[in-house]
Amino acid sequence: MTQLERERAEIESQLRALELDLLFTDPYSSHNAILSISAGAGGVDAQDWVEMLMRMYLKWAERRRFKTEVLEATPGEEAGLKGVSLLIAGPRAYGLLRSEHGVHRLVRISPFDQNHRRHTSFALVEVMPELEETDAQIKIDPDDLKIDTYRSTGAGGQHVNKTESAVRITHLPTGIVVTCQNERSQLKNRELAMKMLRGRLFERQQEESAKQREALKGAQMPAEFGSQIRNYVLQPYTLVKDVRTGYETGNVEAVLNGGEIDPFIEGWLRWKLSHETRVPN
Repeated sequence: MTQLERERAEIESQLRALELDLLFTDPYSSHNAILSISAGAGGVDAQDWVEMLMRMYLKWAERRRFKTEVLEATPGEEAGLKGVSLLIAGPRAYGLLRSEHGVHRLVRISPFDQNHRRHTSFALVEVMPELEETDAQIKIDPDDLKIDTYRSTGAGGQHVNKTESAVRITHLPTGIVVTCQNERSQLKNRELAMKMLRGRLFERQQEESAKQREALKGAQMPAEFGSQIRNYVLQPYTLVKDVRTGYETGNVEAVLNGGEIDPFIEGWLRWKLSHETRVPN
């Protein structure tokens, strides 16, 4: 490689790094992420879809060597999960995963239908930054909180199930409820639940102060047909397509295994940046 070629390669590398920095415009991009998934329309298939999405994001995080923690999980009635909350810790975790905020739609032959019919199911993915008590934007009055403790219903051994270590916090002014039952320590669960509450209050604050921004409109839609940000089709053909950016791939298995989410994330970041910098007519 000549001196000129080395200099060109170095300049191109610097440009790519600068371009990547431009994509992370949110001031909380560097924070860890709290990711919650809840079942929408679709019954047991939607609950199974929640578990599939949880696995997808855990696999994605594992590939990036991010740390993950299941904060709370509510089992489905027949299969899957009604809801789950994850803490994903790593460089720019929130900056990357906020692209996933919205309704995800699955179309497939239902494994729960004896007649092998095609079903459509929905799940809502919510992504919030992990905020510490020192984050000044979110102030919580202790008098506004109702805190309940109860026995964990999830895995964790006899100690978890026999002691009231699980914590439920209700923010009375907004009605927001968060739960955490991951740790054996009630104090630790309370600390994690408060982080979840700060994240939810942050998202609410963002929505209320930015009602004119396109990026937040989808967050207010119900988890049902017509509100999805991304479609995952397994039958009669295979396709994953992002409704916002138009990016698509036929390799559904790779996406659901967490290996092909990054093109969707980068595509959304570029799409969002172009919308933010677009000069209005």
